[in-house]
Amino acid sequence: MEIKVINFEEKFSKFSERFSPKIIAQMNDYHFKLVRSFGDFIWHRHPETDEAFIVIDGNFQIDLRDRPLHLKAGDMVVIPKGVEHKPYAKQECKVLLIEPAGTPNTGDAGGELTKTDLEWI
Repeated sequence: MEIKVINFEEKFSKFSERFSPKIIAQMNDYHFKLVRSFGDFIWHRHPETDEAFIVIDGNFQIDLRDRPLHLKAGDMVVIPKGVEHKPYAKQECKVLLIEPAGTPNTGDAGGELTKTDLEWI
């Protein structure tokens, strides 16, 4: 395995699609994914795993059923397994996700926003 430095901005420059996670690294059984977010995603939960969100650039909101969480660049939150949530960004936001390899982006909700066969960049 080659050991190399990964630059977020360089990786973000390789894609423009929104809500389409791209894998940039793997550590043990965990993937590090970059995603561009804009607008509403869908309500979903991950019954089997926690999910970490780290905001790289912009402002990001994660709605929970009882309150919204407001994050800005440099903020992080871990959503525990089984907690229903809905990501939202008023303007385009760049986010790093950390979750087990194979975790579907739409959790248990499925639907047209589900991304399979994620691209490595």
